[in-house]
Amino acid sequence: MAEGYKQGFTSDLATQTRPRHRFLPSAALPADLPRGRVPIADMANAFGVTHRTLHFYEEKGLISASRIGLMRVYEPGDVMRMAVINACREAGMAVAVIQDLMNDLIEADSQEAAETLFRDALVTRKRELSAEMSTLHRQMQQVNELLDNEATDDQPLNDNQGASPLTDQELRCLALMAAGLSTQRIARTLDLPNDDAQNLESGIIVKFRANNRFQAIAQAVMLGVVQV
Repeated sequence: MAEGYKQGFTSDLATQTRPRHRFLPSAALPADLPRGRVPIADMANAFGVTHRTLHFYEEKGLISASRIGLMRVYEPGDVMRMAVINACREAGMAVAVIQDLMNDLIEADSQEAAETLFRDALVTRKRELSAEMSTLHRQMQQVNELLDNEATDDQPLNDNQGASPLTDQELRCLALMAAGLSTQRIARTLDLPNDDAQNLESGIIVKFRANNRFQAIAQAVMLGVVQV
């Protein structure tokens, strides 16, 4: 990224809808990007994404595009935002988390503040990955122990046999949990009070016989209940 990105870039048709960031954290720009406005084909090729992905990010308000005739183009500011978004996606952050980060970055009043926000988001993601790795390690040990023992009728291999099925609302909540949404965002998405959303999560964790949301999500993924 250009050093010390400090000025918002303006555009003709897209100025009113484009997020206005005075500062963005450092993120590597592809070396083969053309200068100035970048056509959508070049944008997709440079960042290794599809046109559909770029449209999706536009729908989510993360970037925006203008047109030169029939050609869809992105301003330098959107290219820099895309660099940050791409770095977040490669780290496995959910789109909802990236949206929150980009909204917070709008309020950054210095380059240092922007870098701190980005670092905090990465630290949070590192903790999530550490928890997932720990959970998967324990589950792998459990699988190995079960495979070492002969299965009997009174000793089911599936520790979730007999567990109560999930309700439709619990399945929706579980999918949002797997997407990385916080309890507060789940509550807003499902139009529930925060306490009800928290109780819903707790019920899901109990049904999977897990100790926390990360273990519940990991088991749900392994059982094919949700996909990430």
